[in-house]
Amino acid sequence: MVEIHLEESDRLDWALKAFKRKIAKAGILKDLRKKRYYVKPSEARQLKAAAARRRSRTERSR
Repeated sequence: MVEIHLEESDRLDWALKAFKRKIAKAGILKDLRKKRYYVKPSEARQLKAAAARRRSRTERSR
């Protein structure tokens, strides 16, 4: 659960920026985008394998 504690003197734009930062760090938006639609288990395996191939390609080029 992401919480931002504010005081009377805190500015709203600061609070919004801090909230967005905490949401991004927690990975909540990434998870929501991933769960936006159902992915069959076979498709999930294919996506995972493709991501692993991309990662190995970039690691070898370094």
